[in-house]
Amino acid sequence: MIKNYLRTALRNLWRHKGFSLLNIVGLSIGMTAFFLIFLYVRFELSYDSFHSKADRIYRVVSDVKTPTETRHYNAPPVPAVIHMAGELPEVQVAVRVSLGDNWMVIRGDQVFEQEDVSFADSAFFRVFDFPLLKGDPRTALRDPYSIILTETTAKKFFGSIDPMGQSLTLTRDKFHGKVTGVMKDLPENSHMKIAMMMSLTTFSQDTSAHAFDKQWDNYGFSSYLLLKPNASASALQARFPAYLEKMNGSEMHKTQQVPTLLLEPVRDVYLYSTRDGSKTGNITNVYIFSIIGTFILLIACINFVNLTTARSAERAKEVGIRKVMGAGKGMLAGQFIGESIILCLIACILAALFSALLLPAFNQLAGKVISSGIFSQPQYLLVLLGAVIGIGLVAGLYPALVLSSFQPVAVLKGRFSTGTRGTILRKTLVIVQFTIATGLMIATLVVYDQLTYMRSQDLGFSKDQELILDTRDDSVKMAFKQEVSRMPGVLSTAFANNVPGSGDFTNGCQLENVRGDMQPVNACVYFVDFDYLGQLDMKIVAGRAFSRGFGMDTAHAMILNETAVRLLGYPTPEKAVGRRYNQFGREGTIVGVVKDFHIRSLQEVIKPLTIRIEPRAGDLLCVKIDGRHLPAAMAAIESKWKQMLTDRPFTYFFLDELFDRQYRSEYRFGRLFLNFAILAIFISCLGLMGLASYSTLQRTKEIGVRKVVGASVGDIVVLLSKDFLKLVCWAFLVAAPVSWFFIDGWLRGFAYRIDSYWWIFLLAGLVALLVALVTISFQAIRAALVNPVVSLKTE
Repeated sequence: MIKNYLRTALRNLWRHKGFSLLNIVGLSIGMTAFFLIFLYVRFELSYDSFHSKADRIYRVVSDVKTPTETRHYNAPPVPAVIHMAGELPEVQVAVRVSLGDNWMVIRGDQVFEQEDVSFADSAFFRVFDFPLLKGDPRTALRDPYSIILTETTAKKFFGSIDPMGQSLTLTRDKFHGKVTGVMKDLPENSHMKIAMMMSLTTFSQDTSAHAFDKQWDNYGFSSYLLLKPNASASALQARFPAYLEKMNGSEMHKTQQVPTLLLEPVRDVYLYSTRDGSKTGNITNVYIFSIIGTFILLIACINFVNLTTARSAERAKEVGIRKVMGAGKGMLAGQFIGESIILCLIACILAALFSALLLPAFNQLAGKVISSGIFSQPQYLLVLLGAVIGIGLVAGLYPALVLSSFQPVAVLKGRFSTGTRGTILRKTLVIVQFTIATGLMIATLVVYDQLTYMRSQDLGFSKDQELILDTRDDSVKMAFKQEVSRMPGVLSTAFANNVPGSGDFTNGCQLENVRGDMQPVNACVYFVDFDYLGQLDMKIVAGRAFSRGFGMDTAHAMILNETAVRLLGYPTPEKAVGRRYNQFGREGTIVGVVKDFHIRSLQEVIKPLTIRIEPRAGDLLCVKIDGRHLPAAMAAIESKWKQMLTDRPFTYFFLDELFDRQYRSEYRFGRLFLNFAILAIFISCLGLMGLASYSTLQRTKEIGVRKVVGASVGDIVVLLSKDFLKLVCWAFLVAAPVSWFFIDGWLRGFAYRIDSYWWIFLLAGLVALLVALVTISFQAIRAALVNPVVSLKTE
């Protein structure tokens, strides 16, 4: 019996090759997109779940309340966690980690620029499961100047030589470290990025009053707690106020900066945390792609169901004969469902093949290796197989129940009709399909409009042709600047400790507010030289810029941005000029106010900013280059660098590229969105083409008659197209308000966003109509051009 069903199914597939191909191709493409998105979503949700004690690991963060604001840090005060294991019964282990630093590393006569250098307490490996390939995890970070390398970094520094016990010189603080361990490369799904790790005892051994273990105003180290089994995180969090009061209460009240410590589960850090720009993942994007994957699969399923049910009437006589021969309703239903599942299995095999071929490109598009191969985690293929069986059952169920329920006498006499129920079902499914496709089209256009808006906005400074060189506070940096400034093609040079887009050094200071009080303010800090503001074309809106003509500017002058002025309560920038400041133990006067410029991306609001003259504190040499002489100037600068800064490689970046890099995740999101939106529209068009083809086939004689009585090709096209275009219009009316609701929520994640995008809805609706019209017209025109004599002979 099963053999007979299989033979019948394959015979039907071959007899209707066009419909079968549309069904299989559309479904396989939908399954491929769904499976790739499934891999992406699973990967994003898996961050930091590989730690065996992940359910007990928490990151400590803090909200610091001042008289005027609340600051949100991704860390507590540096000394805060040192005594937690002894003072708080819920805490088993506390560990501090400094992440994401860059260092110069020297081995022999080789100099390396190393990123992702970290520092950690010796208890690091008691909390996190990063296996050591060499070394003892209990002692590898115990002693000062201990260094742990990842496997890749060890090969970079030492090649095939065993690194254990070898020495490395770190140039920032000129100390010699010893390799005490080699760590397996961190998995991609870790929120920590570490290539090299040093013991925190290298610095915490300082017992002076300035040691960072005593700096309660320093929030520069991430801190993690491993709680004891069955310990309550909420109960521990409730103990923090009393603990802080005991440890540093008097100082907190004196400085009027009171931190509130909070706990973040380590598995939530990547996707949920937004503190201090540390957000790397986005749970909203995960939700969005989950919905898109489901929608694309749904569109493919709708195609499959529509084409299957549309053709079901053609098999009415076959069903009638089978019932006369003794086939029961259950056997007939089983046959139709079985044929549907066979089609789905063929599509599943193709989807697995497509997924394997497209996975490398998808990894590149996602910007990370979400999977090394579809068979690396074979259990995920079971999800695809489950989806296949589910689709086959749903698609085969309707024709199985409808056709198997008709009386054979009526069917064999030709009085079978699917009635209006089948037509209504197909129309409803087309509306659902194009609602999804149109909604994705609207969302894609909004995403790209927002990205274009962010890139085209006036940032408040000039970032073009700005070459940035990190001198690492080299002793010859000032002489190097003088040499570069005299080179042909170099327009100007300036030193600073920071440039827009490279992060922000934030610290507390006291500024005189509108009432005359010295107000504590947490502000970004820029140390610059006299040429910096002019070179980056930053505008002074009140007071004056720094000037060499004012001898005291190097010691007592400060410039604020407009945001800082508003925070202090001044009605106009001019009112802030001449007021006092106290920062890092230095007192002076505010001499000017600079127009707000974007220190970070347009996703973040502009923060208060203080700018002071500290030429020696700036490591970044900013070089303004004439674009017409860029190659020659770059070659000359590199040559002079190698001549003067002999102990470090020539490394540089351009300011415009650095700033645009902040939008990398948004660009990837936009590209992924665009690709999947195009897929959804393509699959929808495949289904529409199949239905249009079937509708045209059903009306062949009608078309012939109309042509005989004088209908033109245009009349035929309108006749066959109008019903489908009405469905697309209905889909747009549903998609527009639903899309607006979700798009408005997504845009709220940007501090600066597009204001008006109504035209995008209109454009998306017109594009959807045009695509549908082209798809339908292809079949309609072909039918209209057929000789009416041939059409009237059609049975």
